[in-house]
Amino acid sequence: MELTVKNLSSMRLAAVLHTGAYNQIGPAFRKLGAIGAGARLFAHPDAMMIGVYKDDPRTTPVDQLRSAAGIVIPEGAKIPAELVEERAPGGRFACATHHGSYETLPDAWNKLWSELIPAGGYQRRTAPSYERYINDPSQVKAADLLTEICIPIE
Repeated sequence: MELTVKNLSSMRLAAVLHTGAYNQIGPAFRKLGAIGAGARLFAHPDAMMIGVYKDDPRTTPVDQLRSAAGIVIPEGAKIPAELVEERAPGGRFACATHHGSYETLPDAWNKLWSELIPAGGYQRRTAPSYERYINDPSQVKAADLLTEICIPIE
């Protein structure tokens, strides 16, 4: 896994909110996928599924962790009543692409936090972190999944 620094634009999302352990967000993504497909949200250019993780799990109690399963949509696109609008702020991010199953994402996050970000001399800034899902788990094997992890830095 290689670290890349990127300047990301802010994103508008149609989302399902989740509170609790980050690794328990799966049902929110399933609900989002069903509603998003029915509302044709994936037909928008640049539509992509994204996980937004608003709190630092090292300092926030698990039952208070806030996150959102979202689909990036353009300004002006209608959001179905079952979803909420979320804004994912842009800025400078330390990003790395994880290859493999979603079950091994915690190891990738730990490597970013404990090795790659400190080795680069970066400091985390207060803003949500993201997972950007590059391919679709219904179309590729778990071993071939690509997830870009992006952590806000100064």
